[in-house]
Amino acid sequence: MLAASLGGFAALSLAPFFLTPLLFVAFAGLFRLVDQTRTWRGALLAGWLFGLAHFLVGLSWIAESFYVDAEQFGALAIPAVAALSAFLAFFPAAACGVAKSISVTGWRLLLAFAVSWTAAEWLRGHVLTGFPWNLIGYAWGVADEPLQAASVIGIYGLSFLTVLLAAAPGLCLREAAPPGLRRWAPLVIAAVGVLALWGFGAVRLAGPTAADVPGVRLRIVQASIPQTMKWDPRESQSILDHYLALSARPAPVQPTHIIWPETAVPYLIAEDASIRNAMAAVVPSGGALLSGAVRRVADFEERPALLNSLLALDPSGDIISAYDKVRLVPFGEYTPLRQVLPLQKLTEGSIDYVPGDARTVLAVPGLPPAGPMICYEAIFPSAAWRGGQPQWLLNVTNDAWFGTSSGPYQHFLAARVRAIEEGLPLVRAANTGISAVTDAYGRIRHSLPLGAVGIIDAALPAALGGQTLYAFFGDAPLALTMLLSLGLIAVSRRREATAPQPP
Repeated sequence: MLAASLGGFAALSLAPFFLTPLLFVAFAGLFRLVDQTRTWRGALLAGWLFGLAHFLVGLSWIAESFYVDAEQFGALAIPAVAALSAFLAFFPAAACGVAKSISVTGWRLLLAFAVSWTAAEWLRGHVLTGFPWNLIGYAWGVADEPLQAASVIGIYGLSFLTVLLAAAPGLCLREAAPPGLRRWAPLVIAAVGVLALWGFGAVRLAGPTAADVPGVRLRIVQASIPQTMKWDPRESQSILDHYLALSARPAPVQPTHIIWPETAVPYLIAEDASIRNAMAAVVPSGGALLSGAVRRVADFEERPALLNSLLALDPSGDIISAYDKVRLVPFGEYTPLRQVLPLQKLTEGSIDYVPGDARTVLAVPGLPPAGPMICYEAIFPSAAWRGGQPQWLLNVTNDAWFGTSSGPYQHFLAARVRAIEEGLPLVRAANTGISAVTDAYGRIRHSLPLGAVGIIDAALPAALGGQTLYAFFGDAPLALTMLLSLGLIAVSRRREATAPQPP
């Protein structure tokens, strides 16, 4: 019960709750449980119970997607969240079991615990297509300052540092802790570490702000179409009209480019010239309209499949650039092992989506090259782009699946951290919110809240002068740090084993 309670506390330290003190309670407590257990199996069980509650609380928003079509999928909501949480809990379980199996105590166990937790999070982000949602480093989303460390060490590195700092006070609770003031040294060191993390971010944010990209004025459209209405054929024309009306609103400075969210209108616009002509009526002269859209693969008749795309239309209604989503949502956009599992994807229709060829830079006249991220792709760090380096990130998404739950807040934070990691501004168009523009430090310049209907008219912030350390090196420095940490543990154990024993 204690392990499960601590896992719930850890989830409450994340978006949108940000009860940051609970982060230290959760990880100091879990570390103490791992330290107290007699075997690695006991540590494994404690980690699994911690993880089960952690994911049940943190991922409860997933149930919302099953209730969109409650008649068909509603009964699966709770079992699906429970099963997913039980599976994901094996990652923190493995972290605790591995840390305990190294057979160390004290500061060496703390270091092993941080290394194994971070390795488990990295594996969670890569195994079976990966699901790096709610990595513990996102707990620092409570403020802009501590998130800035992601520009150097990335979100996985921030998780390593977070576990190290949050679990350190657990050393004070050990029976073998030194007496007197020395007992509280780990707590003091953790406090100094948090202050250093905050201080680094404050210094970074105090630097000069890059100017806006000249000659670019964006209009982001948030139409807030309910998911239950989105694919209703009777609503198709009214949805299109709604987007066109929002896009055509007058403004003191007219936009040069308009951005609609993921699968904005329920048409195969690549195949329907009349719809493209209607959209072209709001495309600024010399600019473009960028919209998420569904389109069919080229050989659809032989291989029925769909693409989740981002298309750019010019004032003539021609498609001048396109990007196809590469990372798809299992059971959301396709059914894994469809021949074996008697399940259907949650999105409209029975035809599966297929991934695009590669993460490619999107080139649109009048705009710097963009790094497109469609929905789920925003949670994956360290993207490699084909076609050059992007100068800004464009995230189009439809979070209407998750209502007003915690999911859209967690998704938005992940996208902001991608901006910090890459040193690039972020433009986000979300159907029901949260739409926003951030600078290259992840600071929110403009935003529309969840559920609002409206537009954002904003300049495009410029990228930083050069690549961030994380953009250049990726996770390699973190991997080296973790290997050195394990080496330090091994050397310390050997010295202790060979040291002369007192008579």
